Amino acid sequence: LDPILSLAQEIDLKPHTRARVTFLTVAASSRGEVLERVTRYQSPHEISRAFDDARARSERELLELGLNAYAIENIQRILSALLYPVGALRAAPHLLAQNEKGQSGLWAFGISGDYPILLARVRDGESPLLREALQAFTYWRSHHVTVNLVILNDQDTGYALDLHNAIQRQIRRMGVETSLNQRDGIFVLRTDQLQPADKILFETVAGVILDEKNGTLADHALRLTLQPTRLPKFTASLSPTIDPEPTKPLTLPNDLQMDNGLGGFSPDGREYVIHLKPGQHTPHPWVNVIANPQFGFLVSESGSGCTWAENSGENRLTPWRNDPVTDMPGEALYLRDEETGHVWSPTPMPAGAETAHIIRHGAGYSIFESQSHGLNQNLRMSAAPDSPVKIAQLRLQNLWERPRRITVTCYAEWVLGTTRDMHQAHIMPEFDPDKNALLASNHFNSEFGERVAFLASNKKPHNITTDRTEFLGRMGSLRAPAALGRIGLESAVNAGLDPCAVIQLHIDLAPGATEEVFFLIGEGKNRDESLSLIGQIQAEGQVEAIWQSVQQQWDDILNTITVETPDPGMNLMLNRWLMYQTLSCRLWGRTALYQSSGAFGFRDQLQDAMALLHTRPELARAQILEAARHQFEAGDVLHWWNPPAGRGVRTRFSDDLLWLPYVTAEYVSATGDESILTESLPFLKGEALKAGEAERYTQYEAASELHTLYEHCRRAIEKGNTSGAHGLPRMGAGDWNDGMNRVGMDGRGESIWLGWFLHAALKRFAALVVLMKDDPAPYFQQAGKLSQALEAHAW
Repeated sequence: LDPILSLAQEIDLKPHTRARVTFLTVAASSRGEVLERVTRYQSPHEISRAFDDARARSERELLELGLNAYAIENIQRILSALLYPVGALRAAPHLLAQNEKGQSGLWAFGISGDYPILLARVRDGESPLLREALQAFTYWRSHHVTVNLVILNDQDTGYALDLHNAIQRQIRRMGVETSLNQRDGIFVLRTDQLQPADKILFETVAGVILDEKNGTLADHALRLTLQPTRLPKFTASLSPTIDPEPTKPLTLPNDLQMDNGLGGFSPDGREYVIHLKPGQHTPHPWVNVIANPQFGFLVSESGSGCTWAENSGENRLTPWRNDPVTDMPGEALYLRDEETGHVWSPTPMPAGAETAHIIRHGAGYSIFESQSHGLNQNLRMSAAPDSPVKIAQLRLQNLWERPRRITVTCYAEWVLGTTRDMHQAHIMPEFDPDKNALLASNHFNSEFGERVAFLASNKKPHNITTDRTEFLGRMGSLRAPAALGRIGLESAVNAGLDPCAVIQLHIDLAPGATEEVFFLIGEGKNRDESLSLIGQIQAEGQVEAIWQSVQQQWDDILNTITVETPDPGMNLMLNRWLMYQTLSCRLWGRTALYQSSGAFGFRDQLQDAMALLHTRPELARAQILEAARHQFEAGDVLHWWNPPAGRGVRTRFSDDLLWLPYVTAEYVSATGDESILTESLPFLKGEALKAGEAERYTQYEAASELHTLYEHCRRAIEKGNTSGAHGLPRMGAGDWNDGMNRVGMDGRGESIWLGWFLHAALKRFAALVVLMKDDPAPYFQQAGKLSQALEAHAW
């Protein structure tokens, strides 16, 4: 199950009486200890004493730190701004936009950049700000909240040493000198010793800047309470409760194959069609993974999910939610009727109208259709076959006998990294009016810092914003964004805001008229490439040309082989769907709703590549060679690695390395391409795992010497051909079943499954040995011995 804890208590409350209920959340090292604590706190006296003890402990702590309740309130406000950065206490937007350094720029100062950074600027040390910053650091540390405190000595050269000594004395007086220059501690720097670029870097990465010239910590905290002025509320000209005309409901399909009541395959088998009545939902998200080799996105029957470029785990453009219950999108389209003020989305989530929806998942695209509020709405999402661009094409048809004005709002919540919490403070927005595009970059992302993401439209925007707080509203949600209850957006495009991208367009529709608009989400290698991509697709007829190329690409791949069996369901899956999933989801996307790594698995993608031997052998060939590049000189391999940098984990998994010779032999047998055996590739070099070391994750370098793929396969066979007490291969850290990764860690566990696989790998590799004019006899002999051991011990 999707686990939660939920308790309810029914209370019979007599007139003018009082009842008290206490809910306990307990954590302990064992079940017995948990039950003991729960039993103890069944007593109202113990509960009351616990509150008293907590209060007394807090009072002692405040006394020791020299704090009071008012100071704690301000300290917690500062912490809130550190964890969820806001512009009020950050550097000015023009300074943030100047930064060109990433996280690695902090490493020279011993600062990891993994924790929130509080920057305290001191000039003369007379202000209480330094002491208050140290008190805040100490208080957070005592409550197990890790923050780096960077104290910047701004005193003029010649006097800086005096202030430096004063800072050191204050640190000792607070008793935190052991935190100096520690990964989770305090760092003291001098402004006159920083390069200008480093000074800008520290001002950029600091979630909060405390400056003596701006007063005490309380003065800084007060700035966080100021509420921004927003645009006026939107006022409808017609009653929002009643539509001026009725809307004919959408007709749901009744001719689907394998229809289960919520969806089925189209008559030609090319689409999976989900048909939802008003208020109806699928039991879990039903997802389409749409990708090309460098880009992709998720889309479920509810709406648009995560978009990524280059790596679906390390460089997400928008959030990956991993929530099968709510399935809340990180991107959304909204429609607003300018007469009635009705706001809804053309997809079931986040704000779908109470109407029927038809969702069509196809190869390389998904289409949403619904009919409500006098409009037929058709939203088609696809990815360009050879570009890092997602196209969301919306067609609206006016079904009423009256002209309409509709505001279309496209929202994207930027991540530009792994998780939003880690990267949101470092995203720099920009608006390019010539391309109708909002741009976003994140120099803090060390691997992808030069790339520039974008949200663009084919029409000139009516309004824009890059402030998520403005759009959603404080405590707001995607279901009812606050900005759609106002007359427009504030066109705020500043660094230091809660980052997102929002574009609004106006559409005027005569009775019966139809109009199409489209939005582009993607990411180029740099700003110039992003603008070039946008311009190419915005050109007349390009969206339709790309749509046709998507169809042609997948037809060429999926129609190469046709399978016919007596089972219609098997025919549907084998003819298009399994091959589509293998390529789009497994090889290109390496992600889905439930797991999103972006990494290549040595065994995983080699297995997947075998499905392409007869349809796209060139892709299988490329994957074999890519895997060989991630093999060590000793013959073992990286269990998985993350492109583009290639950091990966060296393990003791026993089956990984055998997939290289096995799949290579299958490839040669299926294609006749013997030239792959003489391809020259480097091994990785690195220190072998030590005794008792299960794995090691790091960046490995390629050796300078090149070896043939045949030699790579030979070393894999030699490394993987182990034998235990029963003549069966030793399991290592798992034999294809990673859940058994402790069985063979001490070197004794043997695997029957691995025995069968090694037997097959030996025989197939022997065929390659013959082709290379070597002696295959040793491999046949080893296979024979293994066969005897399997017969004796495996049944």
